[in-house]
Amino acid sequence: MPAKQAGPRRAHTLRDAVAGLGGAISSIPDGMACGLLAGVNPVYGLYASSSGAFFGGIATSTPLMVVTTTSAAALATGSALESVPAQNRDSALILLTILGGLLMWAAAVLRVARYTRFISHSVMIGFLTGISATILISQVPTMIGVSTSGPSAFAKALDLVTELGHIDFASLVCGAVALAVVGVLGRTRFVALGALGAIAIPSVIVFFPWFDGVAQVRETGDLPTGLPMPEIPELSLLSPELIAGAASVALIVLVQGVGVRESVPEPSRNPNAVSRDFSAQGLANVASGFFQGMPVGGSVSATSLNIALGARTRWAAAFRGVFVLVLVLAAGGLIGRVPMPALAALLIYAAVMSIRPREIVSVFRAGGIGRVTLLITALATLLLPVATAVGVGVALSLVLQLNRDSIDMRIVELEPTDDGGLRELDPPVVLHPDHVTVLDVYGSLLYAGAHNFANQLPPATDRVVVVLRLRGRVTVGVTFMKALVEYARRLDERGGHMYVSGVDPVLMSRYREKVGLPPCITVVEAESVLGRSTLHAFDEGMRWLAAQRDSPDEE
Repeated sequence: MPAKQAGPRRAHTLRDAVAGLGGAISSIPDGMACGLLAGVNPVYGLYASSSGAFFGGIATSTPLMVVTTTSAAALATGSALESVPAQNRDSALILLTILGGLLMWAAAVLRVARYTRFISHSVMIGFLTGISATILISQVPTMIGVSTSGPSAFAKALDLVTELGHIDFASLVCGAVALAVVGVLGRTRFVALGALGAIAIPSVIVFFPWFDGVAQVRETGDLPTGLPMPEIPELSLLSPELIAGAASVALIVLVQGVGVRESVPEPSRNPNAVSRDFSAQGLANVASGFFQGMPVGGSVSATSLNIALGARTRWAAAFRGVFVLVLVLAAGGLIGRVPMPALAALLIYAAVMSIRPREIVSVFRAGGIGRVTLLITALATLLLPVATAVGVGVALSLVLQLNRDSIDMRIVELEPTDDGGLRELDPPVVLHPDHVTVLDVYGSLLYAGAHNFANQLPPATDRVVVVLRLRGRVTVGVTFMKALVEYARRLDERGGHMYVSGVDPVLMSRYREKVGLPPCITVVEAESVLGRSTLHAFDEGMRWLAAQRDSPDEE
């Protein structure tokens, strides 16, 4: 299997090298654009594209995944660094990247991958839509040569409206040319050259006198010309805001990585594969930080390009990382001449292409909770810092999951048939005296689901037996057990009894120790044949009623 290779196979080396070179060419503008989006020197994006692709490529369990700079991670990085003074921002970036990588490692060790499924599709679409809109709002001013300010993307958009009368047409021309080039070549087989052409042509244009005032990359700070040297992070810059920013970056990267993994043909079905992808992205970020790079993660566009260029193994990503470094060293002097409006145009193009109109329409057509969730998450991304918006999205996902589970909870009646089976019926409105009623439960019995269970139980009446089937339940909460015991006691007060059937023996012994089951509840443990323990409980309930009828009334 490719995931177990110690080195590149000779038969695939040429294809992987070609794919790596094509990917490296596209990484140059993409990395610089992400550096611009994060508000740092674009060279940090180039170094990240090199170390992220190399270290992520050799460690990931998804062989064709490319770990590199992404717009969402860059935006979260910029949000986390907003409060850092300009003179400390470069050092804070290194610390943020390494801290984010360590948090990704921790997520892999703690098996956090299992919880990513609780982030709903509508939340992810809302978040990605908000991210795309935020990128558009933040980069349009750079493309047209104006400056805006504001505490949120929405505020910056309002400020942009007031600045439209001050457009710098030289900057606008550079940005428009870049958009046209990447838009045309992006739809052809020369897609790998599209982004490169989008910065190369405007870089030539700025040599003409009329374009002297167009902002260029060299104005953002000193541009290193040699190999990136390892740098130890300054721990004195550690702050709660930086830790929260690193956590939001880690969450965005890991959730995006799960999506990238699912987009790769025949992803590994090993249960530890996602956790290994987490640790690989953690390694890539730690390496990126030490080698003066910014946060990286699994990239949908880079991975798709890697596959389209004919990559065969994980070494295509490793080659990509090496070639990025070679190109940076060979063309380091030219990087400073790249116009900032051209990089902004690339980000605008990427943001527009990231919007998923079909999926947004499908969520809106489904209506209900999904529609509200998408709107709330998108608005949170526009109105709040990215770290806060991520927290809102995660909290919203958990609340919706619990709400959905409680809504899906319902009780049905099971009636024994002559052939020894069980027929499902609507739940009884009332319990009939001297009768055994078998109830089954669908849905979650945790939190709100347990309260719904208690509310849906039919009222207790005289001399009834209720059999509650709990087949397949591996865990139930204390709230449910409390509701179960209270209902059994109400039956007991009316001369009835409760049986609980199909119970996992380990589960019930655990709750006997923690909660204690009263005598009014009889437990019938699960058997290998489905329905047998429930039928046994039904028969015992019939005998219990007969015994009650035969016993003399007490004075």
